[in-house]
Amino acid sequence: MTECDVTHLKVPAAMTLDPPVHALQARWTASLSMESLYLAFADWLLHLMRSPGKRMDLLQLELEQAQRLHAYLVSCALSDPCEVSPCTLPPATDRRFAEAEWRQWPFNWLHQSFLLQQQWWHEAVTNVRGVSHHHQDVMDFVTRQWLDMGSPGNFLATNPVVLKRTAEEGGRNLVRGALNWLDDAMRYISGMPEAGGESFVVGRDVAVTPGRVVLRNALIELIQYVPTTEAVRPEPVLIVPAWIMKYYILDLSPHNSLIRYLVAQGYTVFCISWKNPDRSDAGLSMDDYLNLGSHAALDAIGRIVPGQRVHAAGYCLGGTLLSIAAGAMARDGDQRLASLTLLAAQTDFAEPGELSLFIDESEVALLEDQMGQAGYLTAKQMAGAFQMLRSYDLLWSRMTNDYLLGQRRAANDLMAWNADSTRMPATMHSQYLRRLYLDNDLGEGRYQVGGKPVELKDVTVPVFCVATETDHVAPWHSVYKVHHLFTDEVTFVLTSGGHNAGIVSEPGHPGRRYRACVRLREAPTLAAETWLSQAQPTEGSWWPAWTKWLEAHSGAPQSPPRMGLPGSGEENLPRAPGHYVMEK
Repeated sequence: MTECDVTHLKVPAAMTLDPPVHALQARWTASLSMESLYLAFADWLLHLMRSPGKRMDLLQLELEQAQRLHAYLVSCALSDPCEVSPCTLPPATDRRFAEAEWRQWPFNWLHQSFLLQQQWWHEAVTNVRGVSHHHQDVMDFVTRQWLDMGSPGNFLATNPVVLKRTAEEGGRNLVRGALNWLDDAMRYISGMPEAGGESFVVGRDVAVTPGRVVLRNALIELIQYVPTTEAVRPEPVLIVPAWIMKYYILDLSPHNSLIRYLVAQGYTVFCISWKNPDRSDAGLSMDDYLNLGSHAALDAIGRIVPGQRVHAAGYCLGGTLLSIAAGAMARDGDQRLASLTLLAAQTDFAEPGELSLFIDESEVALLEDQMGQAGYLTAKQMAGAFQMLRSYDLLWSRMTNDYLLGQRRAANDLMAWNADSTRMPATMHSQYLRRLYLDNDLGEGRYQVGGKPVELKDVTVPVFCVATETDHVAPWHSVYKVHHLFTDEVTFVLTSGGHNAGIVSEPGHPGRRYRACVRLREAPTLAAETWLSQAQPTEGSWWPAWTKWLEAHSGAPQSPPRMGLPGSGEENLPRAPGHYVMEK
């Protein structure tokens, strides 16, 4: 071998040295790219420095706020503070200062000053001419995090509700809070479920709809549920949940299980339960999730219920995967789908919402290097990102409640499920972030399956799409773009609630409402806000509307199909909820 040949065989130092350095950095920065934050700060600061008019506006705003605060405090001193209108109000969703104690001196001054400071910083980091939209959003988010951390509600000495409780109980609330903190710390270190989670055991309290696993491969278990009606619709329903979560979000307690509800309405229901990947699964790709996931499930259903087309329903990322599968099937002439239901699932990622704060080239590169060392993205990393999106609600308010007031929130099945998180294989997650979030390949017709692009406009089955009003993961305006990608009939439903609670919205759940409209095949699409103004709200759950829609696209009821395929070895597979859902 010549010296030239040896030179060509050398691995660049950037490929061997940089990834472990970046992975080490990620461990100390909560998997956040500091370079991305520095770029956002520099973009904002440099443009602000060359904008004297913006700086003058901020100075004027500061003076106006000081005058308003002074007038408010004078009015409070001269009359009952509870009768004085505050100089500013928090957003309707922010309940941190709702108690009457915050109207008394000096806490009225503290919380009003805090809210005014929030408003000033929002004005300071937004609408600076020349700053990129992404950097503006990052700066707004980061300043909000710092301000939320310093909220007067987070500290004993500046929270009147905590001080009142401490005086009433002689400090016993602080003792309980310290014990709560110690309990949480021990649970975190030992990997135990959160407090109260023991009351919701998978297979005993949640995920208890009767069924059995009829297929297992390296990535999924396919569960078929036992029919509870004498006759069922001939078209089976396949549910594809996201692998970022355990499937039983759709099969929680018996009273709020969507799967149990579908079975009771006379449908043969199948559901995928994804394997919780480990280091050995690092090479699993998006194509593997298609082939071993939705395609394998459809093949198995075709053997159990031969000759019948399938109602396919996907939740969150599972809905995105199902859209890709439907597009590939339509392209290849595969007509096994009867309809497509998308639950809080995005197909166009041009405006993906607040998660885009954590997704740019620098952040994805850092995650790739970190995942390259471990083989996966940990559940704690995912949970941390979601907590930061609503830090005042999911983090600081909870800490105040648990550790200062010394009172635990009552556990429920949704909270227990939320704590039962999963990992993401390195290759798949990298492809998912790059192809969908960074490049928007699916929304722009570039996403490839089998080396050929997928076009969702080729899908010729009716679509039922559900979005939720306060979704931080899949904002409804983004989900609404399904109208621009599918040319067939689209029924769009906007329901109250968030990404999870809006979907787990059983009939009888108090305070639920939804709006629904149908866009016929190739009919013009309304702008999102126009649609919102024209779609009238209906009180109650959207579940009955969905089953009524499924009924309209199904055949006449007939005898239920057999459970699984006798003689194929499926008799040795476990009953629902199966084995994969138990993996930690």
